[in-house]
Amino acid sequence: MPKLKVNDIEVEVEDGLTVLQACEKAGAEIPRFCYHEKLSIAGNCRMCLVEMEKSPKPIASCAMPATEGMNIKTNTAFVEKARKGVMEFLLANHPLDCPVCDQGGECDLQDQSMFYGVDKSRFKENKRAVPEKNMGPLIKTQMTRCIHCTRCVRFATEVAGVSELGAIGRGEDMQITTYLEHSMQSELSANVIDLCPVGALTSKPYVFEARPWELKKTETVDVMDAVGSNVRVDTYDWEVKRVLPIINEDINEEWISDKTRYACDGLLNQRLDTPFIKYNGKFEKASWSEVFKIIKSKFENSSKDKVCGFVGDLTNMETGYIFKEFFDRTLNNINYDSRSDNRFLDNSERENYIFNSSINGIEDSDLIFLIGANPRYEATILNARIRKAFVNNNTKVISLNDVGDLTYPYKNLDGQTQTIKTIFEGSEEISKEIISASKPMIIIGESLLKLNSSEQLFNLIKNFLKKNNKFTDDWNPLNLLSCDAATVGNFDLGILNNEKNLLEELKSNKFEIVYLVGQDNLEFNKKDEFVIYQGSHGDKGAEIADIILPGSAYTEQDGYFTNLEGKMQKAYKASYPPGEAKEDWQIINELAEVMNNRKLFNDKEELESSMFNYLKLQKEKQITINEKQKISDFQNEKLNIQIKDYYFSNAIARSSKTMIECNNSKLNIKSTGTDG
Repeated sequence: MPKLKVNDIEVEVEDGLTVLQACEKAGAEIPRFCYHEKLSIAGNCRMCLVEMEKSPKPIASCAMPATEGMNIKTNTAFVEKARKGVMEFLLANHPLDCPVCDQGGECDLQDQSMFYGVDKSRFKENKRAVPEKNMGPLIKTQMTRCIHCTRCVRFATEVAGVSELGAIGRGEDMQITTYLEHSMQSELSANVIDLCPVGALTSKPYVFEARPWELKKTETVDVMDAVGSNVRVDTYDWEVKRVLPIINEDINEEWISDKTRYACDGLLNQRLDTPFIKYNGKFEKASWSEVFKIIKSKFENSSKDKVCGFVGDLTNMETGYIFKEFFDRTLNNINYDSRSDNRFLDNSERENYIFNSSINGIEDSDLIFLIGANPRYEATILNARIRKAFVNNNTKVISLNDVGDLTYPYKNLDGQTQTIKTIFEGSEEISKEIISASKPMIIIGESLLKLNSSEQLFNLIKNFLKKNNKFTDDWNPLNLLSCDAATVGNFDLGILNNEKNLLEELKSNKFEIVYLVGQDNLEFNKKDEFVIYQGSHGDKGAEIADIILPGSAYTEQDGYFTNLEGKMQKAYKASYPPGEAKEDWQIINELAEVMNNRKLFNDKEELESSMFNYLKLQKEKQITINEKQKISDFQNEKLNIQIKDYYFSNAIARSSKTMIECNNSKLNIKSTGTDG
């Protein structure tokens, strides 16, 4: 490990680190525009110049490897003059439109020109003008401001895996553009907005909405998929204006998907803000006491076996837990589930339904086998991690199906379940590859669990891995790729019924009362059922309801979510529910009080402590399944990967105007045949 001096402070750094990283380790701040920790080194903005002993010229610290015996100075008059010169060049063509720029107040160029620049320019020439580019419905361009740091180009090529951004022209005529003048075909495209150190790329839906200092910032968790990306929700007067990523190296690094970032405008549309009762096919407004009385009389006039309940895909764990308690204690009934399809689930062990290798573990794997999964659309951030493993380690990826462009090369098989059977019986070339891999990852998608032979195949895969000693103290190769934010949390809380098939009974109209909490994905032909829908949006669940109880969205209540790898994280309240809407746990608690003259829990703290005790007990004891599904004879099936429409995967996304524009933009590209 080389030792060097930075401003007379001796530091020891790892081999391969740059002078810039060594300076940061010594506590010296180095300005930069083109350098970024997650991207390759470009060395083209020259803002990070420092003085090195015995060097006649200043050196670019981001591109110079740190070596033994260097003596670096970062704060001399020589360095100051060099930086002022660089800043003067950078601002030579920059327009003076800070007052109207969306980046104003959080702009690297603005901050650094104040700190390192000069107060006047010697340039008398006219500033150049660059025409705007079409980068789709998410990214607003003002390319006259661009300083050619190429961060966006490197991100698109290296992280997103779409080589659609690049430079054309040379010298003063150089321009950054998408070559075919259409939106970037990546679900991560809007991260270039955060990366841009000037106002050249800004957010189109957020344009002229607010200034950063006017916004209230709340750190929370994303619910658009099961990854649990860490995000910051910015609100203005209780209206969610934007969602930005928070750095969490274990989960989302510092990226978020476009859906996470932009579906938030769906929080304003189609909201349920007052209780409704359906009279003669039309909804009419009602009071809370009215709807509770009707629900109470309905429950009292129905036998408990004729009541069922389903929890939805965006529901926090507190709501799921109190819903379960309401059924267990108030209704004395276990007809509840959180699955909206007939998927196989063995919840006797937690490892059977979580992503055991962890998102971080993807980078350690040497073989990844996707079975019935399309991670690009089911878990965008996780897919970016697989691409990173491929780029950095040349990790081999195999997929049972041809699922289109995943942003990295993979070997695809024929999509037949017979192929899975032969591989995991050990009689294929791929079987040997899995056995010889030191850290293989088998990623099972939800589509596999919906097959007739799903139980047999799941157990076959697990037994094969166990037999070949792939389960070790520091590695578990079995991974379930969940798609919804609430899935793992609901399974942890035991919100599922393995005794009978509630969905089949619902479809054959055996129930009199159906209670849906945020559940918009059930498909059944309603006859005489009395449907109670509790949720935040007037979506599919509300359409079939007889009574609507207005709940809160994920930004309007505190709540825990467990992501696909089993990490529990708390989403914090950033705004308030509209009108008379209440927090979901509160609605169920008040309904229990109307039914039994006593609340299930006195307050949220009591609910949380009861939930944590339940989870602790579940960890200590293995859940026993009363009735194991009978393993049917294996049948060869074609595994069709069923994924939700990416931009309309949940009630919030379906209410989002921006998601509609994204979907239309994608359809337009496909119809014109310019999709690269």
